[in-house]
Order: sequence, then C-alpha cells, then structure tokens
Amino acid sequence: MRDRELKRIHSRDNPRFKALRELATSTRERRKAGLALLDGAHLIAAYCASGGVPEQLILSDSGMASPEAAQFVAGASAQGALVLADALFNDVAQVATPTGVVALIRTPKPGPLPGKIERCVMLENIQDAGNLGSILRSTAAAGIATVLLSQGCAFPWSPKVLRAGMGAHFSLDIYDHADLAAAVLRLSGRLICTNSHARKSLYQADLRGPLAWVFGNEGSGVSAALSAAAADEVRIPMAGKTESLNVAAAAAICLFEQVRQRI
Repeated sequence: MRDRELKRIHSRDNPRFKALRELATSTRERRKAGLALLDGAHLIAAYCASGGVPEQLILSDSGMASPEAAQFVAGASAQGALVLADALFNDVAQVATPTGVVALIRTPKPGPLPGKIERCVMLENIQDAGNLGSILRSTAAAGIATVLLSQGCAFPWSPKVLRAGMGAHFSLDIYDHADLAAAVLRLSGRLICTNSHARKSLYQADLRGPLAWVFGNEGSGVSAALSAAAADEVRIPMAGKTESLNVAAAAAICLFEQVRQRI
C-alpha cells in the first residue's frame, strides 16, 4: 500500500480516534459494537491464520518502520491502514510498551450451543482478565474447543484477556453470558469441578471419557448449584502449606492431567 493511501491522525479531537479510544477503554462499547482490538503482531498473525480479516489496521508513526507493519499493511483490508501519532496510539494500545501495530476486528460469534456437548470448559464468575485469558490458552492447548462463560465473567474480548490468551481465542468457540445450569443438561458426559476439600484426588479420577470441567470464581469457587450438579469433585494435592492455587494454575493442572490420561 502506498504511503498516500495511509490515513493519518494527529489530533485527539478526531472522531475516528475518539471511537478507537472508546473501544480500547470500554467493555460496554466493545459489546455494543461487536468489535475488539488486537495488540501486536503475534495476535494479529494468529487471527489471520484462523481465516480472519481485520476490519482495519492501526499503526503508530514509529511502528511504521517495523518489518511486521510493512507485511500487515501490504495485506490490509479495504478500509486500509490508519496511522496515529505515537501519543495517540499509546492511548489506544493501553499497554506500558506499545508494539506499534493494532488490528480492529469483528468479534467472532459462535453458532447456537450444540444440542449435546461432549467436552467443554465452563467458567463461572472468573473476574480477573489475566486468569480468564490464561485458562482460555490452556483450554485450547489441551484440545478442547468449547468454552462457556457465565454472565459474571470478565469480557473475553477485552484487550487484557486477548493478550493473556495469546491467540487461543481463534481456535475456540467462546459462548459469553452462557446459562451454565441449562448447559449442564446438554452434557453427554460427566461434569467435574475442583474443591480443595474434596475426598478424591485429581490423580485418582478417571478423566478418559466425555466430560466437562467447571472452574469457579477466584474467591468463592464453584457455586453450590453447579457443585451439586457435578458427578465428581476433585482436589489437587499440594505438598506445601498453601491452601489453594490460582484458578488459572488449577485449570491448567486439571486439563493436562486429562490430556495425560488420554494419551
């Protein structure tokens, strides 16, 4: 793309800049618009590799010099690329060390929830964006494609969750604001949850058949209703004196114990 085709913005009063900054800072606006911002070459490349086409590419003045920027600009969408003054770009990127390249994408929407769910991860009121992104990354790495998020979860397409997910979003069917109690009725296998006081160790559980996991809120854990619906409660044995694990760490341990047993 020739330089004259690049749209440049240097004023904070520009309506396009204001709209981008609103998307960067407001979950409500992201939900309303059905748009998200991908920060950095890795996330953008992962999105494009999944078949996605960015709505628009946004670069900083200094980021224009990077080889990644030139590659992305060459394949930019019909809307072309937008170049922001560095200070303006930093407001959109919302990170301490901006990468110089951001893509605006249409938020992927999964189809209807399947009538029967064989394998999935249910997340109940996971409020920390880093935890949510990390769990999504572990889920994708474990080969599970379906994730159901309760209404109390952090928004999965926020910049912080996307950065923590490291591209995992684009290999998952993510159902936001899902009714987990209703989804339990669609499971073709067992529901398992973690509980630090459970009698059964994770390593005593048979994880080889169809099953779903539910992981709960960072402070309160899985609700009583979902715990009662679970076929099994398991605890992760800990040799030290720590009472519990971070939910993202616990999810990774459980999911990869399942992978180990299946292998």
